[in-house]
Amino acid sequence: MSLEKLHLKSIKDPFPSSLPIRRRISTSSRWLRTVSRVLMAASPLEWGLGVDHLVHSSSLPKLVESTSAVISRKGCRPMRIKLFRSLPFFALLTATTGCSYYYESKADDMVQRQMDAMVFVKGGEFMMGNPGGWDGSKDSWPPHKVKLDDFHIQKYEVTQGDFEIFQAVTGYEHSYRFYEKNRDEQPERYEPELPAVASWTDASAFCEWLGKQSGQPVHLPTEAQWEYAARARGQMLKYATKNGKAEASVTMAAGPDQHALGVREHHSKLPLKPGSFPPNPIGLYDMSGNVAEWVYDNYEEDYYANSPVYNPQGPTEPVISDWTNDPYRVLRGGSFKDFIGNTTVTRRSDIQNGSDDTSGFRCAY
Repeated sequence: MSLEKLHLKSIKDPFPSSLPIRRRISTSSRWLRTVSRVLMAASPLEWGLGVDHLVHSSSLPKLVESTSAVISRKGCRPMRIKLFRSLPFFALLTATTGCSYYYESKADDMVQRQMDAMVFVKGGEFMMGNPGGWDGSKDSWPPHKVKLDDFHIQKYEVTQGDFEIFQAVTGYEHSYRFYEKNRDEQPERYEPELPAVASWTDASAFCEWLGKQSGQPVHLPTEAQWEYAARARGQMLKYATKNGKAEASVTMAAGPDQHALGVREHHSKLPLKPGSFPPNPIGLYDMSGNVAEWVYDNYEEDYYANSPVYNPQGPTEPVISDWTNDPYRVLRGGSFKDFIGNTTVTRRSDIQNGSDDTSGFRCAY
């Protein structure tokens, strides 16, 4: 029997909360058998054609949708990434009996991978704040002496897939109110291998959770740590690339075509999978271009004029948005919608609960 011919009426909420617990357990077992029958109903030819064929059959998406709806009502957040492309096929069966075990196993692997990607950076002294005159923005001045202790920072930007594993095991909801709307309008930006779309609040929550899981004091890097690492321990590098230069499609992705008509080229541009270009001299990827990265610090335009020398952490009093009443935070590193402006000293700011397709992050400790 093909999937298209299988009757799916019985695939509905198998254990409504109104049922006594014993009956819910019995019902969930029967539901699992029904789901198993659905999955096994594919003909050998369909199985032979592989997962991509199955995803496009008319009945399986209904099953996935039904399963996701049930799991959501039971409080276990499913990952919205493309299940059959990104996860082992048996994940659906696991999800039908409770996604906790599967996602927790994925989370353990992810935590180990995230911590293995931490690069040790020997502390030292450097001139922070546009010492080469590489950026014309007022808030990137003046150059000032900074001394940092040793620290670790991730070599890659955190991906959407890993962020959604974090959401699945913790139930964390994105802080930006238009996140789901933006995702529905541009789903290709939310592929699991691309940098996570995150607000400062989301990025900070992920890093803190990573710290609790790993036993290390993980957090977003401070702005000083970020620039020191991007410039390979404070060297005079305009770009955080293998040779300190911006070379389109060689050291980082080319920006949108500035001569293209209209805004289609600008809006259709996407970041790349982290690590698509060679790292900077200390092994860090994509610190110029790809996505702008949140750092720990509050934003203040003239902070550099008043920054302390030792391990600066940013202003203690944030600038507050008149519109949202949120504090402003700092982003560093340019983005995939720019090119020449993706310098090691480029600063941006946004409200801490705001995010768009150009914002991402990496963690440090």
